[in-house]
Amino acid sequence: MQRSKQQALMFLLGAVLVGGVLGFSADRVFQDKQKHWGPRMRMYNDLELSETQRVTMDSPLDDRNCQISAVMKPVSPQIDAIKKAGHQQVLAILEPEQRVKLELRVQEMARRDSLSKIRRDSIRAANKKTTTVCNN
Repeated sequence: MQRSKQQALMFLLGAVLVGGVLGFSADRVFQDKQKHWGPRMRMYNDLELSETQRVTMDSPLDDRNCQISAVMKPVSPQIDAIKKAGHQQVLAILEPEQRVKLELRVQEMARRDSLSKIRRDSIRAANKKTTTVCNN
């Protein structure tokens, strides 16, 4: 009898832990979606736009982003060179173990940016009936 109570207790504890992990994971996934669309959605909510207005508003905002990307494209190599030179200057200041830590942070940020771009693109594709194509 004691053994079955222990097993039941362990089963419940396991279920609570699994539920907590799943809930935490789901929160992270939905929070990331909210982060990308957050500023735009807050503006839409503040303006009390209808769903039709929201969909219509997405187009000029996406067009604006495409235009900004087009303007930035020619100077991107220069910006990248400036960032790289600055990074090299910072590395020269750091001790070897600090350099390793910094490089790990840079890799993690690049990974997050990559995942964020993938999510953003997939959310955009799922939410749009028509896709905006940037002519870059």
